[in-house]
Amino acid sequence: MTVVDMVFSGGPVFTSRAVRSRPTAVAVDDGRVVAVGHEEVLDLATSRTEHVDLRGRMLLPGFQDAHVHPVWAGVDMLRCDLTELSSADAYLERIARYVREHPDEEWVLGAGWSMAAFPGGTPTAAAIDAVVGDRPAFLPNRDGHGAWVSSAALRRAGIDRDTPDPRDGRIERDADGHPTGTLHEGAMALVGGIAPETTDDERLEGLLRAQAHLHALGVTAWQDAIIGDYGDGGNPARAYRAADESGRLTGRVVGALWWDRNTGLEQVPDIIERRGALSTNRFRATSVKIMQDGVPENFTAAMLDPYCDGHGRYTDNSGISFVPVETLMPAAVQLDAAGFQLHFHAIGDRAVRECLDAVEGAIAANGRRDARHHIAHVQVIHPDDVQRFRELGVVANLQAFWAALEAQMVELTIPFLGEPRTSWQYPFGDLHRSGATLAMGSDWAVSTADPLAAIHVAVTRQIPEAHREGEPEHPVFLPEQRLDLATALTAYTAGSAFVNRHEGTGSIREGALADLVVLDRDPFAGPPEEIGATRVLQTFVDGRRVHAADDA
Repeated sequence: MTVVDMVFSGGPVFTSRAVRSRPTAVAVDDGRVVAVGHEEVLDLATSRTEHVDLRGRMLLPGFQDAHVHPVWAGVDMLRCDLTELSSADAYLERIARYVREHPDEEWVLGAGWSMAAFPGGTPTAAAIDAVVGDRPAFLPNRDGHGAWVSSAALRRAGIDRDTPDPRDGRIERDADGHPTGTLHEGAMALVGGIAPETTDDERLEGLLRAQAHLHALGVTAWQDAIIGDYGDGGNPARAYRAADESGRLTGRVVGALWWDRNTGLEQVPDIIERRGALSTNRFRATSVKIMQDGVPENFTAAMLDPYCDGHGRYTDNSGISFVPVETLMPAAVQLDAAGFQLHFHAIGDRAVRECLDAVEGAIAANGRRDARHHIAHVQVIHPDDVQRFRELGVVANLQAFWAALEAQMVELTIPFLGEPRTSWQYPFGDLHRSGATLAMGSDWAVSTADPLAAIHVAVTRQIPEAHREGEPEHPVFLPEQRLDLATALTAYTAGSAFVNRHEGTGSIREGALADLVVLDRDPFAGPPEEIGATRVLQTFVDGRRVHAADDA
């Protein structure tokens, strides 16, 4: 008789596979699922078997985040962390407290403010000077595409009215051209490049703190969306190596090697070399991250037509394609030929089209292969390009939490996109109906790492109550683009496992690795409006418990 380590029973099992009925029991032995069924599975248990009574609550595969920045998010948690706050006054109060509690730190470093908290999304140096004094401060916002800096930081960097904007960024200025305290995109590096470097010890501590947070949310694997030197956080690679070599890396991780948008094809051999040098037991650097554009809130997302001025009139600005097409196309061909997965950041409709064109060019040059290239964010997709995801085999990597009406969308996005582009945003339903493969990720620390909050938005197109930050409930945003719950759960489990090439994960089936999550309820049994209130009680990786809530 087979003796198993663990049996789960007494509740519904969401397998992420197309089956007519849901199992109610699962047996695990030696880190793998060995049986899926009903009462007959209990016959495998002995006195040595741990029995997890689901008590009507759901068991499902571990969530996998297909686009996240855990090391940097964890480091932010160690610094002046603004992510849980939502108003300018609250930010300044937190910064002032941090300054008092860290009198010996030369710089004030942190992150996490929301653009919606400030007029035009641009905080000022004058405001932060009032609480930091003459100390240089560098605080990127939640999406990492802009930074709030103090006057002392501007002076140290030599930024004044005569400083030109970099090719891939913009310095926010007043009417006379003087910098006002917000740096967009590539301009962030003007200050970030002189700020104190994050140490290896800080990055390792940040990774371990972030890993615990992800496990508490049911995330068992992820794709780190930037492995390389970007911003002020430094390269996360050594943190992953140190955690893995010491046995403390419990998640399964794919790293997306950063494509330096300020150089060209000459970096391809180095990327190939780093793939081999960085890969360890639980970490594989098999993807390449190409950030093709910025974000619409600061008018750097690359659009086919220019932005509006807020009153329905076109401007002369259509955003920035960070990687010129004449570089992007051959880069895609060479990286695809070298066996890399391409992980694109594309938010505007022009950027999405450029990335799809790049994949099409790679297929034409190299033939079709099981590449699993994916485009993350996909905020605005021209209707002509929706079908191309399926045709080209490009996975749509959704950050579903953003697909709702909230202050940033209402005040800083919709007036400047205008129609029809506003109605082209986050077309999850259209992508699903076209036959495209869907994966999901959080982009944490840009937004919450909670998969169930994102799934709530994917299903309802509204922000769950716990994440509204004091805002009233807004109307459903583009209801025709809602996904059903099963599709959304599958995208955040099997879909992301497909992207990450974690072939033995993402679904509950015999022989699969026992990466499992126990929820505090069956989300199918309640109204969709309650999905976001669902909590994770227990998380398992390889059949080993890596998180247990106090009331598990």
